[in-house]
Amino acid sequence: MTDALPTDALPRETDPALMSAASLARAIAARRLSPVDAVEALLARIDRLEPRLHAFVEVYVADARLAAEGAERAIRSGHAVGPLHGVPVALKDLIDVEGRISTGGSMTRRVQRATASATVAKRMIAQGMILLGKTHTVEFAFGGWGTNQHMGTPLNPWDPARPRVPGGSSSGSGVAVASRMAPWAIGTDTGGSVRLPASFCGITGLKVTVGRVSTAGVLPLSTTLDTPGPMARSVEDVALLYNVLQGPDPLDPNTRGVVPVDPLPGLERGVRGMRLGRMPAAEREGCAPEVLAAYDRALDLLDRLGAEIVDTRLPFRFVDFVNAAAIVNAEAYFHNGAIAEDFAAPLDEDVRARILSGASVSARDYLRTRRLQQDMKRAFDRAMAGLDALLTPTTETAAIPLDAVDQAVVPSRFTRFGNFLELCALALPCGFTAEGLPLSLQIACRGYEEATALRIGQAYQQATDWHGRLPPL
Repeated sequence: MTDALPTDALPRETDPALMSAASLARAIAARRLSPVDAVEALLARIDRLEPRLHAFVEVYVADARLAAEGAERAIRSGHAVGPLHGVPVALKDLIDVEGRISTGGSMTRRVQRATASATVAKRMIAQGMILLGKTHTVEFAFGGWGTNQHMGTPLNPWDPARPRVPGGSSSGSGVAVASRMAPWAIGTDTGGSVRLPASFCGITGLKVTVGRVSTAGVLPLSTTLDTPGPMARSVEDVALLYNVLQGPDPLDPNTRGVVPVDPLPGLERGVRGMRLGRMPAAEREGCAPEVLAAYDRALDLLDRLGAEIVDTRLPFRFVDFVNAAAIVNAEAYFHNGAIAEDFAAPLDEDVRARILSGASVSARDYLRTRRLQQDMKRAFDRAMAGLDALLTPTTETAAIPLDAVDQAVVPSRFTRFGNFLELCALALPCGFTAEGLPLSLQIACRGYEEATALRIGQAYQQATDWHGRLPPL
């Protein structure tokens, strides 16, 4: 499904670990860079930074080297299987790889080996991509700050002086990509779990529509809302990886009848003539001033690029989507309630409480919420008539210190509505605070309009360089 990559000159970076995924792919395909050298550069960087950042549960050192050697031979002999052959990738540790342990961020699963690979893993391997290893996650993906009491919390790479949250639940994937230990990674998003670490770690992440990417072989949190998605440094990288991941899968009924749409042909079309919604003024309340300033500058830039910025009136407040908790909590209890009720099990106590809250969700409450979901989707569609996207900040603040986290508060005010309304949404860097912490813009589009979100994001990134900046490691 991946189109051929255009050729270009080698990037200025001489260290393959600092090259974007697209640049790596082009250099490897043109035989200007060996997959062996790329993997060795990344393993060396992991060896240097991982003890401090704690992004990986496991690094597949031996297997990655063997795969790189095989990719080099195949490419040299003219047997490349696609334009991404030889490019390394990291996987969130909810995603099964045959023969490998899938912890789901839980010590209760520390010895459970997968008997088959997830569809997303199979698709990347079929493209010749090289699995670097598994990245940390909030236990059972049930949390937005990125913390994990028993398996450890990855550290945000943007503040070497004070430990800060990485965002969750795809915490390790966010840290691995931001710190250049992986060119891109896979996360999952149930209420913001791709976009929150993308925001706090200064990378680009795509929350796809339910049914776009198979969840077969992905440890479930909420089968209604779970969506795997790509996390990378740029929109171009995200679009390339998304194109590999998307498509029908007989193992996932949600994907049946969903026709793949290649975003690459329209990626460079720009935003001239598009109508983009500005969030209502009331939603600015509670946001940090630097977040709002970066948001306003992003909208001004898109306006200068030819888009029309339109004030919107929404049939809800973003905080209203706490209603989604009835779905997530009930389904999380279905999947993990037995573990949570075993108080001898080494479970993150904050996660245990969230799972157990699902026991009190009645069938009536659950079905009422599902009906409300459909009603709100229709109301949102009416409010979005004539608009191509709704633009918001991704988070209300930049990454906060770990010791300031209140687990009763969730950072998903601007992300949860995208899951509840079955939208797609792109998070991408749009500035930095005075302390040097990244800020993020969210581009939310109707379901199955990922190509539109990526097109808008690409226009923005071509006019800015926020996504290319390196953390002070």
